[in-house]
Amino acid sequence: MAKDAIVSQDLADKFKTEKDSPYLRFVREEGLDIISAQYVPNLRTVELKPWARKSGKGVFINHEASRTSNDCYVCEIAPGKKLEPQHHLFEEMILVLSGRGSTAVWNNAGARVTFEWKAGAIFAIPLNCWYQHFNGSGQEVVRYVAVTNAPSVINLYDDIDFVFNHRHDFKSRFSGEADYYSAKGEQVGFLLQTNFVADAVNLPLITAKERGAGGGHIRFNMARGSIASHISQFPVGTYKKAHAHGPGAHVIVLSGEGYSLMWPEGEEPRRFDWQVGTLIVPPNAWFHQHFNSGPTPARYLAFKHWTPRNAQGVPLSWISTRLGGTQIDYADERPLVRRMFADALARHGVQSRMEEVYAAELPNLPPKAA
Repeated sequence: MAKDAIVSQDLADKFKTEKDSPYLRFVREEGLDIISAQYVPNLRTVELKPWARKSGKGVFINHEASRTSNDCYVCEIAPGKKLEPQHHLFEEMILVLSGRGSTAVWNNAGARVTFEWKAGAIFAIPLNCWYQHFNGSGQEVVRYVAVTNAPSVINLYDDIDFVFNHRHDFKSRFSGEADYYSAKGEQVGFLLQTNFVADAVNLPLITAKERGAGGGHIRFNMARGSIASHISQFPVGTYKKAHAHGPGAHVIVLSGEGYSLMWPEGEEPRRFDWQVGTLIVPPNAWFHQHFNSGPTPARYLAFKHWTPRNAQGVPLSWISTRLGGTQIDYADERPLVRRMFADALARHGVQSRMEEVYAAELPNLPPKAA
């Protein structure tokens, strides 16, 4: 989608009732602020309001397709406090931004586990299980960010009481296993099947030369859910290849500093500077590209809705535009990209490592399409 195709008000009025959704009505009734997800400079400092449902504080973060795909919120637990027990038919994945504490998870049959976490932990809530978060400090707040598929579930049933109070145990998701939230996991290719990552900032990654610049990558399947997630890292003095995909990729910076460029096809790139705690959500089908302009490796976590794939199951965002994918090879990027990166590195006194990357790509470039 190159641009937001604006039509006449007469045509827009004919679709007016379809613009709203059961999910959007639910969010409005929760009484929280709703902020744009395209760019949040720092999730750790964004302003929150009291949230009656959870007995904490929160804010909803919605992107342009949140009414039908996935959503995001930030929540805070006061020192020495706990949130209300929750229970719902949508999936939820959590990154702890600050603080330490514990979570209890139990199913409707009463099988229960409790685990501890601190800043940097990632975990998922099993579908339709009860859970409750506790702040383990009497002096510091806990703040976390969560991505859910609540929009599609709430839109499907259009019954909030059913979504939050239906009692059915999905036993293949959770049956009270004592080690459910241990750090164990099975690695198959890029995919790590686990329910808990204790330290996302220092988790070992797998080399992903296909994304350019010698970066590392790992993907997760947590609580046997459908929400996709991955961590990527790229070295000092490098940047990743530009690519595009579907809506709902919540990119959260875990380490380093730099910037991202985002643009709809046919338009000029727009720059968004980031630091630890920044959230960036590229709009549907927009190209985007991440640059490490700081003195340390840069790492981010992405919670995603869906990604178009080819017949082999490979995401199109990993495949060159020369082959019909949506990843732009370094050789095909516009000159502005390299000039902007050189300027950013100069301000930090960092040396570029991209010349060797450009050279290594050339022998393996697919031929350009006619």
